[in-house]
Amino acid sequence: MRAFELGDYTGPRGLTLTTAETPRPTDDEILLQVEAVGVNFPDLLMTKGLYQHRPALPVVPGCEVAGTVASAPEGSGWQAGDRAAAFVWQGGFAEQAVVPANSLVPTPDSVSFETAAAMVVNYHTVHFALSRRGGLTPGETVLVMGAAGGVGTAAVQVAKGLGARVVAGVSASHRTHIAEAAGADETVVLEPGFATTIREMTGGRGVDVVLDPVGDWLFGEAVRSLAPEGRLLVVGFAAGKIPSIEVNRLLLRNISVVGAAFGAFLEVDSRLMKQQAASLERMIADGVVDPYVGARFEFEDLPRALECLDRGEIEGKAVVLTGQMHARSNSPASIICSQRPRT
Repeated sequence: MRAFELGDYTGPRGLTLTTAETPRPTDDEILLQVEAVGVNFPDLLMTKGLYQHRPALPVVPGCEVAGTVASAPEGSGWQAGDRAAAFVWQGGFAEQAVVPANSLVPTPDSVSFETAAAMVVNYHTVHFALSRRGGLTPGETVLVMGAAGGVGTAAVQVAKGLGARVVAGVSASHRTHIAEAAGADETVVLEPGFATTIREMTGGRGVDVVLDPVGDWLFGEAVRSLAPEGRLLVVGFAAGKIPSIEVNRLLLRNISVVGAAFGAFLEVDSRLMKQQAASLERMIADGVVDPYVGARFEFEDLPRALECLDRGEIEGKAVVLTGQMHARSNSPASIICSQRPRT
């Protein structure tokens, strides 16, 4: 099989397309024939040696895949030919991947592999953050930071699916249409002082929940955007710098900062993905969830997809399609990244 192997922690340039042996699953793992691969910020960080999971080299990175089951152990509930999508810590940048049984969810016939590969990491992460960690209830107001990106567009849709009013925060005005297409009720440009704008939009109260995948200086503004008993959900640090906060601010304002690490929690609750998948399927059926795939790449162009992500040129989600998928798809084989940098 073909696979991209990371030989050194120099970023996407450290990836080399190789021919590798088919991985062998253990008694509690499933072998998946990969049809599509989701491109994620953690993948980019891993190629640079900056992710929390830093395996010994060489390694095949990649954490989000969709395809068909090639083999499964008896009693697993899976059989060859089943359509599925999965989260893996590594091994996804390949034509076949080994998946733990608790990290695999069924893909309905109505959902394409491309769409399935665009959903696992982002949609399960934000569902975990908003519902389980944030305790979001219908009628509450959510500010989604970075709402034009893959995580952000997913968060807009899931928050709407959970019954919230959604304010989408984008990096520049030319990206507002992406958040609006995802279903945002209102949009705001995340520029210095945006907390004041948020308070004006909410009658001086602030928002109940902030979902923050960006960090850096925006975190402080996000804290100031919270209403009493508001929750700021820390999902990632795409802007680069990891922020900090003086905890007396939490005490005096009766607010919370909550971590939401979806992948790590799979070791705590093995039922998590299946439970969330059922909720997301209902949202798909209701027309609320529909991943925005802003770029598609051929398998050979996978490093370029990560480079585009690194430069902030991906709108929505990027997906890499395998050769098998291309043979059956009318989708463009590759969409050139926008040359307009993120601002």
